[in-house]
Amino acid sequence: MAVSTTGTSDAALDAFHWSPQPHAAALVRELVDDVLRRCPEAQALASRMLDQTATRFIDWVDALVVPGSPELGDRLRAAGFVLRRRRGADTCFVHEAGIFPDIVMVPENRARVTIAVDSVADFCAVHALDAAQIEGVPHAPFRRVQVFCGDWAELWAVERHGYDGFQVADLDPRYALDAARVLESFRSRRRIFPGDEEGFDHAEDLVTKAVIAVGKDMACDLFFAAEREYWQRRNRAARVQKERQDALGLGWANHDHHTYRSSRHAFKRLIAILESLGMVCRERFYPGGEAGWGAQVLEHPVTGVVVFADVDMSAEELKSDFAHEGLPQRRTLGTVGLWCALHGEAFLEAGMHHLECTFDFAALTAQLAPAGVAMMKPFTDFPHLHQAFTEGERWSVRRERVMRLLAAEQIEPHQARVFIDDGALGSHLENLERNDGFKGFNQTGVDAIISATDPRKG
Repeated sequence: MAVSTTGTSDAALDAFHWSPQPHAAALVRELVDDVLRRCPEAQALASRMLDQTATRFIDWVDALVVPGSPELGDRLRAAGFVLRRRRGADTCFVHEAGIFPDIVMVPENRARVTIAVDSVADFCAVHALDAAQIEGVPHAPFRRVQVFCGDWAELWAVERHGYDGFQVADLDPRYALDAARVLESFRSRRRIFPGDEEGFDHAEDLVTKAVIAVGKDMACDLFFAAEREYWQRRNRAARVQKERQDALGLGWANHDHHTYRSSRHAFKRLIAILESLGMVCRERFYPGGEAGWGAQVLEHPVTGVVVFADVDMSAEELKSDFAHEGLPQRRTLGTVGLWCALHGEAFLEAGMHHLECTFDFAALTAQLAPAGVAMMKPFTDFPHLHQAFTEGERWSVRRERVMRLLAAEQIEPHQARVFIDDGALGSHLENLERNDGFKGFNQTGVDAIISATDPRKG
């Protein structure tokens, strides 16, 4: 599994290399299609998802509960699935080399597909389901509701908050109140301070209190719900697509990864706070050549939240533990550093650079066009991975930020005039289609899109 992606033999860079998993994908598709065939109402919902939100039903699947048999167990193992413990499931198969739903085998003939949504109550409201049938109380880590029942096949919707099991449990009302308060603290988080260190100190204090109150897993889930909300307020493409997904009661449960741009001096603080939420550093990313930037990918082992943290850096710096040792400031600003200097840290004032969600790539491009949302040129076009940004949201830039850059001779006078008069590229929604469970990123073509989103070229 480990193959170098940068031409270096450095062990840290060789630790992750994701590849397509076609056999696992075919088996999952077979199991999902069987349920859809036997539950026509679920099949109709799948068609509506594609037609109205440009999303594929299979990308929303949270888990499959299927009749167990030795034959199926052998097929799952042959496709790369392994047994893992999950609360509420005696026999649960997961795939650690790709993005696939959990598969639970049970001693009964009925099959069940569960889809992930942001809120089962919202889903019930949209689809005229009786909310009294929801299992699990509000703010619980796990809630679910039966949606359709067919020929020995069922469709359920599930809502998860920092929980990867299958057991609906009673909830202490005090915990529910704590969760609500934590979400409010993240949603109302102050983001503008005289200095970045004060902003990070404030965020760190909120996260520390949240972890004490509700634990790392729930705190992580609530933190990124608030982050998506803040980013959405600053990105029209996001609002257009979110409204389409909300019309089916889905929310942003199809999120793939959250991208933060960071200045060099703030990168160590950013990683530290993300790790305090329980996130774990995954692969390091560098597009090669003279790109001038790199990234640390992080993943939360329970919520599945993924972060792509971008920063200006050299190929040599990538070989060090830059995520924890930090990066010294330097005078020259690359694409990422300039974006932060103009708009603020993505973790603070600016908000995320983009959210990447899973879609039917061609369908999203076609469906958003009538709403005035256009796509930039795709920067990945592989059978297993398609990627493109929506055209960037243009944000105004505070004059004092521009003058500071001009005084430091980090931008030219004509660039300063453009930034003051016209603003600079801010955020995007990313159109992503993954196939065959591919879990990685494009290490080469992505440099072209980073260059295309340089504020100096906007």
